[in-house]
Order: sequence, then C-alpha cells, then structure tokens
Amino acid sequence: MARYRQVDMSSRFLAVDLSRQVLPGSFEYALSHLIDRLSLSAFESRYRNDAVGAPAYSPAVLLKIVLLAYSKGIMHSRDIEAACRENVVFMAISGDSHPHFTTLAHFVATLSEPIADVFGQVLVVCDREGLIGRQMFAIDGVKLPSNASKSKSGTRADFQREAAKMRAQVNKILEQHRSGDESDSAAGALSKREADHLERLTREATQIEQWLEQHPHDRYGPRNKVRQSNRTDNQSAKMATDKGVIQGYTAVAAVDDKHQIIVQAQAHGVGNEQELLIPVIEGLQALLSADTVVSADAGYYSKANVQALDERDIRGCIPDPNYRRRDPRYAGQQQHKAKPDALGQAPQDHQGAAVSPSRLQSRSRPEPLHLSGRQAPVPQRASSQSERLRGGQIHRRQARLRKMSAKSPMPAPPAAHSGATSGDLPAQGHLRAQARASGRAHESAHRQRARARVDRAALRHCRTGVWQHPLQQSAQPLYAARANQNRGSVETILPGAQHREAREQRLRDMMSRPEQTA
Repeated sequence: MARYRQVDMSSRFLAVDLSRQVLPGSFEYALSHLIDRLSLSAFESRYRNDAVGAPAYSPAVLLKIVLLAYSKGIMHSRDIEAACRENVVFMAISGDSHPHFTTLAHFVATLSEPIADVFGQVLVVCDREGLIGRQMFAIDGVKLPSNASKSKSGTRADFQREAAKMRAQVNKILEQHRSGDESDSAAGALSKREADHLERLTREATQIEQWLEQHPHDRYGPRNKVRQSNRTDNQSAKMATDKGVIQGYTAVAAVDDKHQIIVQAQAHGVGNEQELLIPVIEGLQALLSADTVVSADAGYYSKANVQALDERDIRGCIPDPNYRRRDPRYAGQQQHKAKPDALGQAPQDHQGAAVSPSRLQSRSRPEPLHLSGRQAPVPQRASSQSERLRGGQIHRRQARLRKMSAKSPMPAPPAAHSGATSGDLPAQGHLRAQARASGRAHESAHRQRARARVDRAALRHCRTGVWQHPLQQSAQPLYAARANQNRGSVETILPGAQHREAREQRLRDMMSRPEQTA
C-alpha cells in the first residue's frame, strides 16, 4: 500500500514577507499599484490630527481593504475586519494593520462624496491606457432595495392624516383615564399594556410631526405629479419589480463596448427609467465623440428623450416598445416563449401541440389497468381531502377488479343487448382504448365518470352474466337499472305511474328474447 507524507494543517509560526504575497498580475497587485498613484486629497482634507490626536489609518489603506473585500464578495464591516486578521492577502494589502469594523463602517458611510473623484481618476488612467473605445456606450439599470420601510411611505397629506389619527387615539385614552380618576374607580387606571400603547402612539405622532416640519414640500415628478415620500429614506422611492413592490433605488450604469469598463454609474430614487437617460448622457459628455453611439433598451424610450438626443447631436439606438410587432424578423417569436423540458425538447400532446408546464404534472400518470380488453380508471393526483378520498375508493375498486378477473375471466359481451346493435359496444370500447393509449391526461370529469360506468358494467357482467350498455345510464341519468339474477335479464324501473305501460311493454319485449347465459 502506498504511503504519503502527512498533511499538517495545524497552527504554526511562520516568517512571512508581506511584500511578496501580492503577486504581479493579480487583482490585488493592480489595485495596490493604482491607488498608490491616485490623488486622495479629498480624503485627507477630512483629518484634523496634525498637532493633536492619535494617528489615523491611511485612506489609501482603507480604500484598498474595502475594494478588495468587495471584489471577493465580502460586504459587511465585521467580515472585512476578520479578513484583515486572518487572510494573508488582506494583511499584505493593509500592511498588517487591523482596523476596527467601526472605522471601516464610518469610512464607507462617508465615502459618497470623495469616491466620485477617485472614480474619475480611474477612468482617466483607463483612457490613457487605451481601454475605452468611445464607439458605443450601452446603458442599463437595475432596481435595488434600500434599508427603508414601505409602510412609512406616503405624501404629506397622508402623514398629516396619520398623525392626526394617532393624536385622536392618544386623546381618547387620556380622556378615559381622566374620567376614571374622577369617578375614583379602579377600572379607570391604565394598565401596563395601555400605557405602552399610549407611549408608542405619542412617540410616532411626534416623529411624523417633526418630519413634516423638516420637509415642508412634497416630491414632484416630471409631469407635476406628487410622488410619495419616505420618512426613513426620503431619497428612495416605491417601485415595481418582478418580485413585487420594493422601496429602493434604480441604479444605472453606462458600459463601454471595447473592454466593458463602467464609465458612468448613478443611483436615483425613481422607478421610471425614462427619466434617467438624460442624466447619464450628461455624465458621459466628456467621453462622447462625433461617432459615438448610445444604446439602451425600450424602457428608456420616450419622445422627450429622443428629442433631447437630437438636440445634443448624439446618435442613439433606443427601440420603442412596439418595434417587435412591426419587425418581420420577430414574426415567429411566440413559438420560443414555451419553456422546453430538461432534455431540450418541448413535450407534446396527442395532437402534436406543445404542452404547457402546468400540464406536465398530469402527464406523469401510471399505466391503466388492463382487464381482458378493458381498462380501469387511473386516479389523478389528489389536491384536496375530497379528491384523496375518491382516489382511495378508486384504488380499492381496482383491487376488487383484479381479484374478480383472477377468479373468473371476463367473457365477451353478447351480440344483442338493450337498445344497441352488435357493433356499437366493440367500436366504442376500441375508441376508448385508443383515447387512453394516446395519453389524454386532460380528460374532463364527465369522461372519468363515463369510464367508471364501463368498469361497473364489466363487473356486473362478471357476476350475473348479463351485459347492460353503459350508455343507457348516461343517456337516462334518472333511471335505475337492476339486474335480475334468476331471469338473467335487466329490469329498467322508471319513476312515476304514468310510465307503467312503457315499463311493462319493455319487460315483455325483453322476456321474449332468448335467455342470455354467461
């Protein structure tokens, strides 16, 4: 047996040269090289510890740590702090400094203003290296949730009504308390629950009133329509997404087509993307040339946007929402909307049409039970308690049919029976067998009941030797059929005395026929 060296993963003391841990050609090497050559005066102006105060962490080191963590999917300040203590690459980038998570969180929170200057310097370096082609800029956006509550959204009128309602509830509770004090009854005293409720209503009403004082005006859209504000984050907005309504921002980015470098990035508290095209174009003004083409999807199309691009002499490629209906190349797009199955081929029904995903569950049914040329009904998947009970009854009937077919094989039906010719029943049974074999999983409830009647007729034939056409009961649902085992015939009972003559004549006709044997 082969022997291998032992792999020891335990802790140990190692002499590590941090300068050799950042390998040339890696992302962390390019990040460190780029930030060391940028001007970070916007960050340095925030520090006031020239003469007094403790030494601060270098903004270049903090910026390297944060950007390296974001590139590896580490978003939380506590996780970034742990990486600076445990990861060798983070130790090398930070110079073995261990900034506290509060320092990192404060640096990120105050990063919005100076980060724009750093972003512009990075674009200058990329343009100097020939990484920006300036031939086409593609604009698109995504809706991101914010750390704000949707329940705290509304207009100023909504907030005023909410505050007035809370004040009315507070006054009502206080009035009940005063009336109880005047009557000297113990029932008038406030319980702990009522006192907490009163305190909460007072606090929320005060917060709403303070917010109304700080924001004396409503937010308006481009059409002079009032927009809902949010007391938690007033810059965010309610917007509809494919996963429901969120309170958040619409992040928009413009990307160069040569090396997919993001040349412009913005975030707006607006759910309508049509309002965001011109702000992004204005941010790209320094990079635009006479041959530059700006492309966006149909969500950015509007008459005002097209006119604004024409006034700025910018070549744009923005389709309108109905361009697919006019373009003949999209004539057959409906056939591509059906989702294929796992094997790459869309399932089809007995007519060759594609089956929708909602019908795939009904196609996966067990094979029907064959009893001497006839088939017993197969229960579908039960989705409720009543359907599960019916499914159990069908399974029990199948078990009884198996026992009956094992004891006495089912004879062929007679050539003549009640009101049917000799070719009716075999033809119908053949058609029914073809229909079941073709995989019609979407049969109606009426077809299932008709199939159950055929099975009951077959079971009665096994017991009495008398065959009764199943269509007799389906055509006359109010009639009751009863098998006479002694005579070997079928007596059809019609309710009401007015049908007595018809019943007697029918019985005489049936008794005049030759007696049928099993």
